[in-house]
Order: sequence, then structure tokens, then C-alpha cells
Amino acid sequence: VQLQASGGGLVQAGGSLRLSCAASVRTSSIYRMGWFRQAPGKEREFVGSITRSVGSTYYADSVKGRFTISRDNAENTLYLQMNSLKPEDTAVYYCAAQSDPFGNWNYWGRGTLVTVSS
Repeated sequence: VQLQASGGGLVQAGGSLRLSCAASVRTSSIYRMGWFRQAPGKEREFVGSITRSVGSTYYADSVKGRFTISRDNAENTLYLQMNSLKPEDTAVYYCAAQSDPFGNWNYWGRGTLVTVSS
């Protein structure tokens, strides 16, 4: 599985961005897909995820209510809609895939940089 994230850029605080993650396989075959981020000097952290079957979503408390994850199985693409962005959201964002419910996040894409200016 290859994942390619895109859509990062520079945005002012309070603004919005939508990240995309194109998968090389049918996203309907992937158990769970998600987004992680890594800010400068910090460890990578979980942002949110969405499961295959019923599309259940989970979010980190820091983004809950501002970020929305969705997946378009027809386009084999995962999205992250980010609203009300804050400077502390500045990070490299990575998409990831968990192929089955018993494993870890076993596929990772190259990141896309999001910079939020104050």
C-alpha cells in the first residue's frame, strides 16, 4: 500500500485547509486509515482515524470539533478537513493505514507540511 498526502501549506490562524491522502489500493479494503502529525522538536502524535466498515471516527482532544476525517472509497482517498486552525497545529501531517484490526499502523505516507501563522 502506498499513501501520498497532499494539501499542506501556509494559512493564517483561524483559517482552513483540507489535506488529501491518495491510496494505491482500494480504501474500502483497508481496515482503518488515519492522520498523525509531528511538530518541530516533538514526537509524532495521533490526530484522528476512520474505520472501514461503519466509518467510525476518532479524534485527539486537541482537534476535536475543528478537524473532520472522511474517506471517499470511490476515489481511494482519505481527507482531513481542518478548520479554525491554530499556530499549535503547525506540523508535518502524515496519513497512515492499518490493514487489519489486529495489527498496528503498518503503512505510512510521506508527510505534508502545514504552517499556521499567528
